[in-house]
Amino acid sequence: MALDRAARPSFESIFMGLAFSLARRSTCARLQVGCVIASTDWRKVFGLGYNGGAAGQENACESTEPGQCGHLHAELNAIINCDAPHGTKKILLCTHLPCPMCCKCIVNLRHTERVYFVHGYRATEGAITLQRAGIELVQLKDDWTP
Repeated sequence: MALDRAARPSFESIFMGLAFSLARRSTCARLQVGCVIASTDWRKVFGLGYNGGAAGQENACESTEPGQCGHLHAELNAIINCDAPHGTKKILLCTHLPCPMCCKCIVNLRHTERVYFVHGYRATEGAITLQRAGIELVQLKDDWTP
């Protein structure tokens, strides 16, 4: 029996699906975001995150104004939780284009080769930060999402 390779999901699709599943844990009233930090060979997950309050703290938004809800961003939570060995190359998969500040944090994470995202974000300046750091930014089509 021949294997139908066209029916096999890509690793990008699988890991981005995990990011979207994580986003469902978000307690933000406005935007639910998920993030996965993985190895470049797709064999390991180094960190996971979604946007929400600090651990053990209030999860309700402090404000409905964009950028003022008070939640930690998914990318920052994934970076805080990242346990990649020093010097390990990494990729990030985010449901949304990271904000400018998260892009700076991604640069400081070091050894990040690529950032995948599906949905745009209102502030796009972070893309320039990633580009200047030599980090490839790839937008995936959203027609595969679960």
